[in-house]
Amino acid sequence: METRSESLAPATTSQVTLAFVLCAASLLVTLLLFWPTAWSMVRIWERSETFAHGYLILPISLWLVWRKRAALALVTPRSDWRGLGVLALLGFAWLLARVADVQVVQQLAFVAMLPTLVLTCLGWPLVRVILFPLLFLFFAVPMGEGLIPPLMNFTAHFTVTALRLTGLPVYLEGLYFSIPSGNWSVVEGCSGVRYLIASVTIGSLFAYLSYRSYWRRALFIALALVAPIIANGLRAYMIVMIGHLSGMKLAMGVDHFIYGWVFFGLVMLLLFWIGSRWSEPEASDREAAGPPEDTHAPLRLSRLTASAAAALAILLVWPVWSHQLEQQRAHWVPGQHEAVAPAGSGGWQRAEHDWLDWKPRYIAPDQEIQVSYRFNERPVGMYLAFYGRQQQDAELINSQNVMVVQKHPVWRQVERRKVDIDLPGRGLVRVQQARLAGADQRILIWHWNWLEGTHTANDILAKLVEAGNRLRGGRHPSVGIVLYTPYEHDRDGAERHLQAFVDAMLEPLEAELARLD
Repeated sequence: METRSESLAPATTSQVTLAFVLCAASLLVTLLLFWPTAWSMVRIWERSETFAHGYLILPISLWLVWRKRAALALVTPRSDWRGLGVLALLGFAWLLARVADVQVVQQLAFVAMLPTLVLTCLGWPLVRVILFPLLFLFFAVPMGEGLIPPLMNFTAHFTVTALRLTGLPVYLEGLYFSIPSGNWSVVEGCSGVRYLIASVTIGSLFAYLSYRSYWRRALFIALALVAPIIANGLRAYMIVMIGHLSGMKLAMGVDHFIYGWVFFGLVMLLLFWIGSRWSEPEASDREAAGPPEDTHAPLRLSRLTASAAAALAILLVWPVWSHQLEQQRAHWVPGQHEAVAPAGSGGWQRAEHDWLDWKPRYIAPDQEIQVSYRFNERPVGMYLAFYGRQQQDAELINSQNVMVVQKHPVWRQVERRKVDIDLPGRGLVRVQQARLAGADQRILIWHWNWLEGTHTANDILAKLVEAGNRLRGGRHPSVGIVLYTPYEHDRDGAERHLQAFVDAMLEPLEAELARLD
């Protein structure tokens, strides 16, 4: 009975300190287990100005935790075994992302493991006190590049609409537009994604420090999300107008970026000034610590140690499994599994590929094939990119694999959208359609991916299929398929021509792809 009463006694300072040390040690072990993922984040911070703020996230989170030290002292750590199931799900998500080479999902899963591990070791009453500092760690993940295309489209249409309201005639084609004084285009640097990421990061921190009510915090974060998007559209309009009114002498060089950052800084200062007028006093330590029943609870170090050990055992499974899969990964070696272009079928004949000086940009494929076919003297080109090794920066699903790079000296992309085409025997399949315009040529493009019999232009589905194939030990390479044909004004006729090619050539193409092993 004496042992029982001692174990249920209120926690001592040394016990609480030991609990925090044990949790910190578990976090350090997790960092070591998933070091390649953590280091991949640091490498992106180092090379990208967009994500350079990542270096500051952990120090800020630790400072925010330190500010809550008095409230934390009122809460007794207690392990929460529910976190083990969440850790298992996060570990499996990390493994799937690892085998499919989806770096951002690996990083998100890794960062999510950290607050979940704190929950498992120290319990929800304590986590509730430092919930925002723990969630703030997610801003360290370099993500947001997927927003660039829609932000570019918004900026282009916002600018063109503003110019027309100003009274200027504008001709818009894709992301390129012309006004009487000159030509303009919206490139990645004009998307405003840097402003958006910086605004949401700083705005979230400001909302946490300035407000207590959740609705005020949510409202300010929403404003921090919307304001930079609108501000970037106004910035683009302002730069075009400065260029137009100056006879294309100003806002054409480095001052283009200076005007943008100065304008963004003024917008953020205005936003924070307005937000500060409704600031609220910070919650007291007793309020932050939660209801009285959460305090002065007994501390069972043996239970806490067991939960930490179980959590680390669960986390260890996934790097070990990943290593085994890497050892078993099929390496598709060029020369050993060479693919060949299928022969003509259904009236289509192989032809010399001399009608177009262009090919899409795919990064580091194991093999490339580019060939042309003709039917009634009208050509269709086919480009195939084969990926067997599927490693970072040498993979089929990669944002760097594009039909044309920005600022290409000859070609510009004037359309990109998804369309449904009929694949014989498979019905309608959604693919990407693009239109490129050159100095004196235009081409219509259909492109999608083939993964062991699955045709898709959905990158998420493609990554899931790749992950499943690898977990099953699949050995087929993944293939990017690009079909293209020239056109002048009859785009519908070009689409029908590509569909006729697909009707005749899909079967021999699939037969060749299925042969690879």
